[in-house]
Amino acid sequence: MFNAKRPSLEELPSSAQLLRSTILAAVAAAAILVTVVLPAEYGIDPTGVGGVLGLADMGEIKQELAEEAERDRAIHGGSDESSGLLDDVFGLFVSPAHAQEAWRDEITFTLAPDAATEIKLAMTAGDAAEYAWGAEGGRINFDLHAHGDGQSIDYERGRGETSGEGGFEAPFAGEHGWFWRNRDDTDVTVTLQLRGDYSEIVQSD
Repeated sequence: MFNAKRPSLEELPSSAQLLRSTILAAVAAAAILVTVVLPAEYGIDPTGVGGVLGLADMGEIKQELAEEAERDRAIHGGSDESSGLLDDVFGLFVSPAHAQEAWRDEITFTLAPDAATEIKLAMTAGDAAEYAWGAEGGRINFDLHAHGDGQSIDYERGRGETSGEGGFEAPFAGEHGWFWRNRDDTDVTVTLQLRGDYSEIVQSD
């Protein structure tokens, strides 16, 4: 049986060394909190290091998307069970034959700086839709989500994007679509093309 050598008292760290190590660890944790965590999570950058590393932009994106999602939830209600369903229901449904179909609808709208709008598709459970969009004049933020029948889901979010395409299948009956906001300093025009199984397009500011 192997017995490890028991360290002598002289080999153990002294109280002063333990205190110094604790202080160094606390200082390092505080530095990481101020220079990395606060800029990356909350967009708070008191030292400027987060801006140099690009973390402050990341934090601002998270805060803007969170504010927009909260504002949208306040308008439409719904539960917070959506994110967990994302991987199960979101995907592309573009078969080779379907890809040859013409777009069913095309919507063009222009948003002034800080203006927003919503475009939703009225769908029943199991309906599928496909989309493609492009922005001119600047970039756009969007939140592709749905509400209805006491449920909600977030399909996709983006910030500072200029184009997108894909599809989704409605897991429940309700309004499925986009919240758009222009965070640039110039007008942005978005053209959205749609096709699939939906009964109505609803646009609201």
